[in-house]
Amino acid sequence: MPPFNALAPFGGAGLAMASQLTTGQALGLWHRAALALVRDDEPDLSLRQMAILFTVYLEAPPHTVRDLARRLDVSKPVITRALDHMGKLDLLTRRRDEEDRRNVLIQRTLRGALYVEALGDIVAHLSGDETRRP
Repeated sequence: MPPFNALAPFGGAGLAMASQLTTGQALGLWHRAALALVRDDEPDLSLRQMAILFTVYLEAPPHTVRDLARRLDVSKPVITRALDHMGKLDLLTRRRDEEDRRNVLIQRTLRGALYVEALGDIVAHLSGDETRRP
């Protein structure tokens, strides 16, 4: 079996940032960010839900269930289940595409934008701490 490379589907994107941190520092950053997230009062999201949230908020719209399934290489029902949970949390909303009723458009919400911004603030703060560590 070939070695695991999580960045392979993205053409190695993120390698420039990764080269600034050692593997231990990167894992430490991820660990400390995860700890910060489970200690706050915000809802916990799975990694799949986080990937969907980041895709919708960090990549240009429009986003559809079909496109998200293709982008994440999972089935449409997997995306739908994740969106059900995130919709209850008001992080994303769904509506039918009026131009093509077969498509379900995924839309950003104010609460979702604030949630993603807070996540970015946590990682930015922790990454500054991480780069100062030996």
